[in-house]
Amino acid sequence: MERAQDRLAAGPRLTVVPEGDERRFALWDLASLVEGELGERVDPGALAPDAERRWRERLGESGREWPGGELYRRRYWVLGPGGAVAGTVAVDNWTRGPGQLAVSSLYLRPEARGCGLAAGVLADVYGAAVAEGLPGYRLEAHWTWQHAVRYYLRRGLWVVGWKHSLALARMPQLPPYRVREEDGRLLLLVEDGAQGWVPLLAAGREGRWLRLDETAAYRGTDGWVHGYARSTLALHLALAGRPLVRGPQWWAEAWRWADTGEPEGLAYKIEHFEQLAAAAGRRVVTPYRPVCP
Repeated sequence: MERAQDRLAAGPRLTVVPEGDERRFALWDLASLVEGELGERVDPGALAPDAERRWRERLGESGREWPGGELYRRRYWVLGPGGAVAGTVAVDNWTRGPGQLAVSSLYLRPEARGCGLAAGVLADVYGAAVAEGLPGYRLEAHWTWQHAVRYYLRRGLWVVGWKHSLALARMPQLPPYRVREEDGRLLLLVEDGAQGWVPLLAAGREGRWLRLDETAAYRGTDGWVHGYARSTLALHLALAGRPLVRGPQWWAEAWRWADTGEPEGLAYKIEHFEQLAAAAGRRVVTPYRPVCP
């Protein structure tokens, strides 16, 4: 872990937040929360104490500052052209899942977006992890943070769970994948060096229910791909407003996959995530329609 962190600190894109700059990082982290949860943009460099207090009060528990928790992660400034600070990222000092680096607080000022900085940061984290024998990285995103969720899927991250929020990962054991529409269905395909892009799963409709078909290639897989292909396609379906439930009998068992697995488990958790957001006074705008058996 320490060697991986040192690799990140030595790269040209990141610099460790120095001692005494923690408050400034906290304000940038707050700007990320405000945009993600409340849909409003604030300038982290112009947040006066009164404004900070008001934003934290609106955010409630998620806006609470945890100074002691900073000891358990290393914080970095993301540098833009010319070396100016353009954003933030943090990497935990312990691993998650099967020994992966844990990424959080990835945020860029609006004017620094669209030029590949965030993609470069994620590539650097992945490279540092793999170079030190760690199986990639993992990060989490709230379902209602639609912009972030869609961005991470565009980066090719696999969906590995949804216990407290959506958990996504990039691992050497997981090949590049694509999701494309064909004949009214969404297909999940993985890259195979010998065969090109191989379809594993196909998802379509049967009336208002989901139809999920496995290919022979999927039935022949095992390990990480077999475990995460269904959850990854499920999130793509949800973002496309497609059904996730194969029928009333599947919905009755949805709680069994409340951490990861079958698409019904994601439908179950999406309803939970949206209820929590609404109860906290958040405006919930997502493409997924609740299940009405």
